[in-house]
Amino acid sequence: MSLAKTYTRAQVGIDAPLVTVEVHLSSGLPAFNIVGLPETSVKESKERVRCALTNSHFTFPEQRITVNLAPADLPKQGGRYDLAIAIGILVASGQIQNPNIQSLEFYGELALNGEIRAITALVPALISATHAEHQCFIPKPNEVMARLVSQSLRKSVMSLRDVWADLSGQHTLAWDEQSPCEPEKMVDFGINMNEVKGQGAAKRVLEIAAAGGHNVLFLGPPGTGKSMLAQRMPTIMPAMELQQALETASVYSIIGKEINPTNWRQRPFRAPHHTCSAVALVGGSSTPKPGEISLAHNGVLFLDELPEYERKVLDSLREPMETGMVSISRAAQQVDFPANFQLIAALNPSPTGCHTDKRATPEQVLKYLSKVSGPFIDRIDLQIELPRLSTMELQSTRAEEGSETIRLRVEQARTVALHRQGRVNASLSSREIDKYCQLSGGVLAYLAKATEKLHLSPRSYHRVIKVSRTIADLAGQEEITLAHLKEALSYRAFERLLAQLIR
Repeated sequence: MSLAKTYTRAQVGIDAPLVTVEVHLSSGLPAFNIVGLPETSVKESKERVRCALTNSHFTFPEQRITVNLAPADLPKQGGRYDLAIAIGILVASGQIQNPNIQSLEFYGELALNGEIRAITALVPALISATHAEHQCFIPKPNEVMARLVSQSLRKSVMSLRDVWADLSGQHTLAWDEQSPCEPEKMVDFGINMNEVKGQGAAKRVLEIAAAGGHNVLFLGPPGTGKSMLAQRMPTIMPAMELQQALETASVYSIIGKEINPTNWRQRPFRAPHHTCSAVALVGGSSTPKPGEISLAHNGVLFLDELPEYERKVLDSLREPMETGMVSISRAAQQVDFPANFQLIAALNPSPTGCHTDKRATPEQVLKYLSKVSGPFIDRIDLQIELPRLSTMELQSTRAEEGSETIRLRVEQARTVALHRQGRVNASLSSREIDKYCQLSGGVLAYLAKATEKLHLSPRSYHRVIKVSRTIADLAGQEEITLAHLKEALSYRAFERLLAQLIR
């Protein structure tokens, strides 16, 4: 047979479109050409495939070999196509005869001795292959990551000879284990909310944020526990659902980062340094890669020392905070990455650490805080100022509430919200707010007065209602009362600080 087809998958964002590898052997001077928009790393697979076939004791055809990677308008990168090309050559030259080759997919980079090396972005490929009801051959080093896609039919292989032996019926390989490690097992984070002394109001804010998916801003002088509290946010959040965990695993697999199967449903926590660029935070480069906001998908993005970030870097977060997605547009291609994260930001309310410090004038404080734009702050639901702890609080031996207790309340409130509307309260649309967050006449009148007095934007107006809905869910009440609304309005510390400085 001089013409053969095998299948593999490309990587475009977290999508894995099917790539058909067509191999044709024809008479003429020996040559080896790869077409179909291959980049340099794919073109170099010619030598890897040639050496791997020869060193694995296969006959390399002394003919004109043409390999077409279809569709031709899809850019191809990396060594992930090596195995599919090599199998295509073996099938075309009659060294493999298997009637089921059309239902198989092959992933792997070939070493010169025929061994199969790991590739990146395997999780999205396996998810797509499972939906297509295809069976897969994957590199053995990727087996742990592949176990996360529990429904996939796959065989882990070490070398090109292993694949040949299985396809030829010489030695049938066993299917890989289909069930991942226990996902419900609660992981020991190593940190706990009971290690934070005092700051009861800040803990309450984190509980509301975890229950409703809201963004948080901590204001306070140095040493009040802003970073300590933010780091403990994942310990009170419910574990990710299976689909959420697969989405997050897909993002991490693109950058080749291993995921521990014992805690893969633990929500990610990303804390980039304030010197990071917009590309590092949002994603990009000539070959688009996910940034920190995508690596924090379904988890927490913590930005400490908020005014120290460049303003354009912070403003690049505004659209992803609303849509939960980020689109990276380049001349060659456009890629979408998921970025549904919870933001926790922290800042000192003055360049000297505290806005009451006489070393900084109100004008200097305003200039410092103006590095954070109004539209960015407008997207943060909960803003709270952390006071300095008294010596009595620091020396207190009173047992603080642990993460496990808080997480139980958070899970109960989330369950109520998901059962009622199918999503967390922070994600409610305007129409859903009208349906699920109805306010009585007195509460509505109070909110109208507060909106005028605090000069709330329409976005902030709706966010206050969403926070009130979460507070009511935590209290186990179906109706949003005036007390819930007042508590939600009390978490507008940044706006109050600006109003105090402008006076």
